[in-house]
Amino acid sequence: MPQKKVVVLGSGKIGKLVAFMLAESGDYEVTAVDLDLSAAEAAIRLPSGKTLARAKAAAADFSDAASLRKVIEGQHYVLSCAPYHTNTTIAAVAKECGVHYLDLTEDVATTKAVKALSQGADVAFIPQCGLAPGYITIVAAHLGAQFDELESVKMRVGALPTYPHNKMKYNLTWSTEGLINEYGNPCEAVENGQLSIVRPLEGHEVFSFDGVEYEAFNTSGGLGTLAETWAGKVQSLDYKSVRYPGHREILLLLMNELKLNQDRATLRRIFENALPYTKQDVVLVFVTATGKKDGRYLQRSYAKKIYNQVIGGEEWGAIQITTASGLCGVLDLHVQGLLPKTGFVRQEDVSFEAFIANRFGHYYA
Repeated sequence: MPQKKVVVLGSGKIGKLVAFMLAESGDYEVTAVDLDLSAAEAAIRLPSGKTLARAKAAAADFSDAASLRKVIEGQHYVLSCAPYHTNTTIAAVAKECGVHYLDLTEDVATTKAVKALSQGADVAFIPQCGLAPGYITIVAAHLGAQFDELESVKMRVGALPTYPHNKMKYNLTWSTEGLINEYGNPCEAVENGQLSIVRPLEGHEVFSFDGVEYEAFNTSGGLGTLAETWAGKVQSLDYKSVRYPGHREILLLLMNELKLNQDRATLRRIFENALPYTKQDVVLVFVTATGKKDGRYLQRSYAKKIYNQVIGGEEWGAIQITTASGLCGVLDLHVQGLLPKTGFVRQEDVSFEAFIANRFGHYYA
C-alpha cells in the first residue's frame, strides 16, 4: 500500500496515540497538529525522547479556515481529534481542499452538519469513528444483520476506572467537554419503530457482568446515525452509558437540581478539579439484539472488556486504545477500498469481520 499523507488535528489523549499508531505502521506520513506547537511536537515524541519516524508537527487554529487550509492542503486524509465544535469548520476546509475527512465526534448536530457538507463531495466524510459511536455501531449492525425481523437492540458502553475510589466511582479518561455533552444533551432512540428523543440520565437500569454490578442510563450521541438508519426497521433501539452504581444519582443532583447543565463551564471546572485522570481503566462493550430468524424468536449478544496496556513502550488507557484504534481501523479500511470512496459514510457501513481482522481493529479482537 503506497504511503498516504495524513494530518491528525488535536494532540491530546487520543490524537497522540492515533499519530503513533499510523506513523509506526509504516504506511502513513503523519502531521500532528495542535494550536500549541509544543503539544504537537510532544505527540510525536517517543518515551526515549526521539521523534517518530514518518511524523512531523505543525500548529493551526482549528476554528480558523485559513489556518486549517495551510495544514490540510496536499494531504490525503484529515483526522479530527479536535473539540467537536471545530469539526464543521474542519470538514468544510477538507471538502474545499479535496481531502477525505474522519472524526470522533459524538455530537449529533455536528454529525448532521458534516452529512450536509458531504453532499456532492468528491471525497469521503466519515464521522463518529471512535468507540461510541463507532465500534459499538459496527457491532450492533453486525448483530442486527443476523435476523430476518429485528425487534430490539440494546447498546451499552462504559469507560470506567479499574480501581474506583471516590463517591462518583469515576475518573476522567477522555474529553471532559464530550462527557458533559453526553450527560446533558437530548438522546436519540427508536421507540415503537419511530425515531424518538429521550431525556439524558433517564432509563436507569442495573445489570451484572463478570460478577460486577453496573448501572446504565440514557446518554447522548452513542447511537450515531443508527437511529435514523433503523427507524421503521426495528421496534426498539437505545444506547446507554455504563457506570458503577451511584454515579447517576450524583449527576442528577449536579446537572438538574443544582442546574449545572445550564452552566457547563462551571461543571467542567468542578470535574477537572475533583476527578483525577487515570490510564488504569476498562472499556465495557455490551450489545444485545432480539428478533426472528427462520421463524424462531432469538437473542444474540456481544460482550467485551478491553483494559489499558503498554504499546510502543508507553502505557495507554483503554479508552485511548479503543478510540484511536477505531479511527485508525476505519481509515485503513477506506484506504484499502473496503468503504465507499466518496460521500457520507456511516459506521454501520463498516464490516465487523473486516474491522476485527484489521491491524488496528485487532485491539478489540
